[in-house]
Amino acid sequence: MTRAAASIGPSRRTSAVDPSPGTPAAQAVAMLMATHGARLHGLALRLCGHRADAEDMVQDAFLQAFRKWHTFRGQSSPGTWLFTIAARCCKARIRRKGGVDRRTPALSQLMPWQETSVMAAAIEPSRESSPAEEREAVRRVQSEVAQLPEHLRLPLVLKELTGMSVRDTGAALGLTPNTVKTRLLRARLALRKAMTAKAPAVIAPAPIYEKRVCIDLLMTKLRAMDRDRSGAATRIPKAEVCARCRSVFRELDLVQSACRQLDEGSLSPTLRGAIERAIAGARPSTNAATRRRRGRPPVR
Repeated sequence: MTRAAASIGPSRRTSAVDPSPGTPAAQAVAMLMATHGARLHGLALRLCGHRADAEDMVQDAFLQAFRKWHTFRGQSSPGTWLFTIAARCCKARIRRKGGVDRRTPALSQLMPWQETSVMAAAIEPSRESSPAEEREAVRRVQSEVAQLPEHLRLPLVLKELTGMSVRDTGAALGLTPNTVKTRLLRARLALRKAMTAKAPAVIAPAPIYEKRVCIDLLMTKLRAMDRDRSGAATRIPKAEVCARCRSVFRELDLVQSACRQLDEGSLSPTLRGAIERAIAGARPSTNAATRRRRGRPPVR
């Protein structure tokens, strides 16, 4: 057994906290596996769409984390650093498998203004949903997330499942914050439209404001959803919106809630063993020369 492999075993059992800069690479990866392994696997499942691809991505991410641990400077949390590596692994896999799907639905097609119905659950927000309804909502959103084009799916999944900020999500994907916001907006509206099309519906309340006012309120709602993962900042005072807008906002809340329940994953003994064997046969890099030769900045 190599020194790397020996370091992983005990650390995985005894530590479930994030490592700090300067922690030996093998010990750091063991701690990352204990703390973030299950969520990373869940993230990979949503990003890749196929279990085999997801497991390959998880193994690639931890192997790269081991090799590049010396680049971690603590400028972000270790989890964010790890998820950034995973996002880049996913983008690389997409390119290798035939390129990025650039389908972009027209924003006018995603807006709710021409719809004559809303979800029954959205028009009755005080009614508590049953566990069966919640499971069905998660299942439906999971199915629809997989249908989103990659350039919309990646920022949505990365932000909602990890709680990363818009800025960190952009850094992970090589995008500006404004581009991330635009893609999150389209992804959320697309999921809402797909989800409401298949859910029990009732006749939509008539709007009481001009369309421009409703659009402004919708954009305010969507921007608030970008800012806060807990949901507290997504609320808009009821006095400012009509029943129609309120029902649309409730639909967006239901979609976001379902998205945040998609992070269930686990590192099976088989996958964990594969990761440990890959790391045991590897060596951590001692400098960033290779990355500089390729013209790539170190992951931070």
